[in-house]
Amino acid sequence: MTKRVRVMRMSVEQPLWRALTGYRVLTMLYAIGLFVAAHEKFDRPWVAVAYYVVLAGWTFGTLPKVANAASCTKRFLITDLTIALVGILLTPVADSHQRIVHDGPTLPSIWTAGAVLAFAIKGGWRWAAFASALVGVANIAQRGRPTQDTLHNVLLVCIASIAIGYVVEVARASERTLARALEIEAATRERERLARDIHDSVLQVLAMVQRRGSAIGGEAAELGRMAGEQEVALRTLVAGGLVRTSHESEDASMGAVVRAVEEPDDDTDDADVCDLRSLLFPYAGARVTVSEPGAPVALEPKAARELAAAVGAALDNVHRHAGEDAGAWILVEDEPDAVIVTVRDDGPGIPEGRLAEAEGEGRLGVALSIRGRLRDIGGTAELISVPGQGTEVELRVPRGKAGKER
Repeated sequence: MTKRVRVMRMSVEQPLWRALTGYRVLTMLYAIGLFVAAHEKFDRPWVAVAYYVVLAGWTFGTLPKVANAASCTKRFLITDLTIALVGILLTPVADSHQRIVHDGPTLPSIWTAGAVLAFAIKGGWRWAAFASALVGVANIAQRGRPTQDTLHNVLLVCIASIAIGYVVEVARASERTLARALEIEAATRERERLARDIHDSVLQVLAMVQRRGSAIGGEAAELGRMAGEQEVALRTLVAGGLVRTSHESEDASMGAVVRAVEEPDDDTDDADVCDLRSLLFPYAGARVTVSEPGAPVALEPKAARELAAAVGAALDNVHRHAGEDAGAWILVEDEPDAVIVTVRDDGPGIPEGRLAEAEGEGRLGVALSIRGRLRDIGGTAELISVPGQGTEVELRVPRGKAGKER
């Protein structure tokens, strides 16, 4: 079946754009309200009316432009800031000199901050500093001289916009880092899954060819030597693996993109539960004894398959390291909160430190085929081995993690 590609986009900027959209509408209404409340004090109220008609039309007509960073183009930002600056410079033309001297509001009032904030969200703190500097110059020019209130308002807008711009830049960097980490995790899990499959098939066949070829001798010995070389090369590749580079959206403000490849479920996953006993029964033989409950051991299909595969990997280790004549016992325990499968053998046991040494050599039977499988389904695997007394592997799958409640 075809693999499914799940695309996840992460962006902390989208809430900022939505907030900016509401801010522009509310501050436009606020500026018009200030004019309506004091229109009789204006020397040329028709200038203010004309400006507010343009401001209202521009604010409502450009709402889609501030919906996201892709729509908010540089041309829009420049035009938006120009309208704010023109409104500031028109204030002495429309308003009375007395109100201006007493630090009356400009025509756009606090709507101007919305234009500056758009620069900050779109381009970061540098763009915000540029826009706020122009607004500061325009405010001082329309007053004719710098005043304490003017400097206070300009400084407030400047600091707020630069801070927001800086936060946006940090958020973008954090999103890219998180996306990279998530993709590395997804690639690592996929690599471990492939490594388990390879270990359960190709590597074991190559190892068998090497052993049998060395035992037979002659041309078969050369074939065994080549198989051994390929086994080492394949183990090295599996242990190292490759991680793809992270994907990012064309517009950085749209956030980071993570593409995770999902393996489609098998047809057997259509069933709600699977009887684990049916998957373990084929392992029974002359040297392998399976003890299981009389009632079905219900697990989700994926959990049952992975648990059975881990049992198979444990038995392969018994045959390989304890010998073909070694006996093995599989005990299945169906508890209310977990399913426990124990695999025990009567072999010579594993010397202390041998597992860590084998993992360092790229022999990942226990690390991936057993522990890796259980970890993927929310379970655990514990290995107890005493030299001369055999080895015991306990596989536990909590029902709350991978099982189905009964």
